[in-house]
Amino acid sequence: MKNISYNSLKLFAEEVFLRMGCPAKEAHEAAEVLLSADLRGVDSHGVARLSGYIRLWEQDRINAKPEIKIVHETPSTAVIDGDKGLGLVVAPFAMRIAIEKAKIAGTGWVSVKNSNHYGIAGYHSMMALENDMIGWSMTNASPLVSPTFSTERLLGTNPISIAIPADKQPPFVADFATTTAANGKLEVLKRKNEKAPLGWVQDSNGKPTTDVDALKSGGSMLPLGGDREHASHKGYILGSIVDIFSAVLSGANYGPWAPPFVSFLPLREDPVGDGLGHFFGAMRIDAFRPANDFKKHMDNWIETFRKSSVTEENDRVLIPGDPEREISNERLKNGIPLLNPVIEDLIKIGDQFKLDFKSYFKD
Repeated sequence: MKNISYNSLKLFAEEVFLRMGCPAKEAHEAAEVLLSADLRGVDSHGVARLSGYIRLWEQDRINAKPEIKIVHETPSTAVIDGDKGLGLVVAPFAMRIAIEKAKIAGTGWVSVKNSNHYGIAGYHSMMALENDMIGWSMTNASPLVSPTFSTERLLGTNPISIAIPADKQPPFVADFATTTAANGKLEVLKRKNEKAPLGWVQDSNGKPTTDVDALKSGGSMLPLGGDREHASHKGYILGSIVDIFSAVLSGANYGPWAPPFVSFLPLREDPVGDGLGHFFGAMRIDAFRPANDFKKHMDNWIETFRKSSVTEENDRVLIPGDPEREISNERLKNGIPLLNPVIEDLIKIGDQFKLDFKSYFKD
């Protein structure tokens, strides 16, 4: 394992996107969105996934120069066609539309079709914070998850993020998969040669397993909760809501038709929509009450929870967004730790695009 500076990694990713054919502005934004995952400690969704985007681009499933456009809208809503663009670019475009609509109508809601994997959900929801707005972000994903009582892969990890501003306190930022763990976490465990905890995956017969390669042998991931006794039906419901809002509402592929992130799996020959789907929302706080009043009460809410009594094994209560913010501060200072398999993957990417890898990682 080696620590690499955030700026070095971002510059490298940006150059890769440029050499894929992305315009300069889009390449810069894609790299920023991608690296926000590493910065916030979501290592499964950062530069470790760069090669995945490249392989999709090589298969002509990612358009480096998309014509992203609004195909339907009202004063407070819009549907956007991402033209097979990088989700890392399509999603911020859509969130900006939601924010602009909220400035006029009080709230803005945007659904997206014909997109691809958009990085971490939290990046997009947090875009609303600087406008004194609450941000919403969700996306459907590759069908790797079985509903409660099923052995079929019908849903993705389908994350949800909601970002809420405060006054003196840091914002409340929820960002979570609707499965027990994100698929990328299995990839991280595999790189570490570790087993998966029980409740993360099941085998092809629906039996619990700790095999991180269970998906390759017909197994599936499990909804949040893991099993019915631990309320996996609630995770199944949450994932279903994300799928419907992101894809059924926008005209993207939903459920088992959602396109896989891995390039070696073919697209279905009977699509029900266009590409992958996302859903975004922006809510102007002063559409409900004065923003300053709300943010002061958010401070009070946060401080109340921080001061609450803790269990014997713990020293504090965390607010959603605390761990990611603390990791971000530490990684900006000390660099982003990369596992050796990820470094080796980045070396290969550098060779492929004729980039001097060492020139980016002098630190």
